[in-house]
Amino acid sequence: MRLQGKVAIITGAANGMGAAEAKLFAKEGAKVVATDLNGEKLNEMVAEITANGGEAVALRQNVTSEEEWKAIVAKTVELYGKVDVLVNNAGVASPKTMADMDMDEWNKVMDINLNGCVLGMKYCIPEMKKAGGGSVINISSIGGIVGMAGSSPYTAAKGALRALSKSAAVEYGKDRIRVNSVHPGIIVTPMTAPSMASAMPYYEAHTQLPYMGEPEDVAYGVVFLASDESRFMTGAELVIDGGWTAL
Repeated sequence: MRLQGKVAIITGAANGMGAAEAKLFAKEGAKVVATDLNGEKLNEMVAEITANGGEAVALRQNVTSEEEWKAIVAKTVELYGKVDVLVNNAGVASPKTMADMDMDEWNKVMDINLNGCVLGMKYCIPEMKKAGGGSVINISSIGGIVGMAGSSPYTAAKGALRALSKSAAVEYGKDRIRVNSVHPGIIVTPMTAPSMASAMPYYEAHTQLPYMGEPEDVAYGVVFLASDESRFMTGAELVIDGGWTAL
């Protein structure tokens, strides 16, 4: 029960890392507000949580919509009275080089992977102030730390999210609001599945452990950052990459 009494909003929670995070948060005692565009999968995931004795609610959300963010935060406060934790997990991949991409693709990736996180912080942080503190966890990527070929919009957004997390940590530290970023390596999720077969030799060459990561490997790190165990961590980068960035 490491998160007992905490109220957490987790975006992109229908599957992959977001679903693993939501399930583990609920298991550790948090009240979970799980959001995603995929309402059907999200409802199934939340039903699994409640069947196992956890407390969670499913709310359909487009993270690029400011109005929807206002509504999500208002609903969370209506249901549970506060917001303690925000996990900005929603994101999309973009296998595009600079020469291949068009600006519509660029803007879409930035809207979801960066601007959606900005909006989440914009509307959750005031509620965290009211609650006396909180923890924001931005799911970035190793692509926010090192270069990765063939994914320029994605790495640009994740690098910006890394820097933004540090800036927000400085801005809100005195309010007892911690802001940290998480940097997964290659995690087996629906988002990475299309590239797994063709890119596996590349992935294996860079990952120092003899296996790829699972969503739960990231979820345990996120729970740590949400809990009081990490009370003196802010502006930090939690890298969960099987040794990719150790090279």
